[in-house]
Amino acid sequence: MSQFGKAASKRGKPSYFMSILGVTLVLFLLGIVGWITINSQKLIEYFKESVEVQVFLKPNIQDTARQSLQNYIAAQPYTKAVRYTDKESAKKEWMKTGGEDFTEFLDNALLPTSIDFTLKADFVDSVRLNQIKTTIGSNPNVDEVKYPTAVVGKMQRNFNLISLVLAGVAILIAVLVIVLIDNTIRLAMFSNRFIIKTMQMVGATRWFIAKPLNIRAIVNGAVSALIAIALVYGVITVAERFLPDLQALRDNGLLLLLFLALIIIGITITLFSTHRSVVKYLRMKLDELY
Repeated sequence: MSQFGKAASKRGKPSYFMSILGVTLVLFLLGIVGWITINSQKLIEYFKESVEVQVFLKPNIQDTARQSLQNYIAAQPYTKAVRYTDKESAKKEWMKTGGEDFTEFLDNALLPTSIDFTLKADFVDSVRLNQIKTTIGSNPNVDEVKYPTAVVGKMQRNFNLISLVLAGVAILIAVLVIVLIDNTIRLAMFSNRFIIKTMQMVGATRWFIAKPLNIRAIVNGAVSALIAIALVYGVITVAERFLPDLQALRDNGLLLLLFLALIIIGITITLFSTHRSVVKYLRMKLDELY
């Protein structure tokens, strides 16, 4: 029996090499798509969290009341960052946008003090922003609450469309990956069909025949995934070197999950396809193998 196992190993080496190469290329493609998807989601999150809400305060508000309101906003689950803008800061912000230096108006309400805050990405949509605006606007010390309504509306529609397109592409690539890996393994196992059938004819059990091939499939899947991970990481490193802004989008936690998913996918599909092929050839008659 051991001689048949050794013969199978020797004769299967070329096909195993091609299967490892094929699975590696497919997993590399999936890894690149996954990385692009992760970066796109992080970029969407960055743009959402750049939306600023301005809470304009009434004139002559007491400092204790202003601080109390600022602490209330900072404690809310939707707040990412908060800052107080006094009249002098408001003047500087006005002049940065190209406005004239209306120094004589500094004491009136043309440049009111405000509490400005940005929101966490999950809360940046028209419905939640309107609720936040209504809640904060009901405070007696608040004159007006503003946020870029048009920008938020367009952002919401465009980002929803982008998310749907990315999800569709990811699902399509995932299906193609499964099909391509399955076909690659089936072609690799095709060259071993006579060895499998010969072992069965001399009395080897199904488990005895399938076990070494299944173990080899697990090893091949893991090797393919590790090579694909190395290639994907190489692409990421080169891309971040030429585009330094990509470093700000990197999420090591999500990248680790992506790499773990590649290993699981590589091993699972390779093992499943190999075992299915073995069972298929064991059930076939000898004449059907030709």
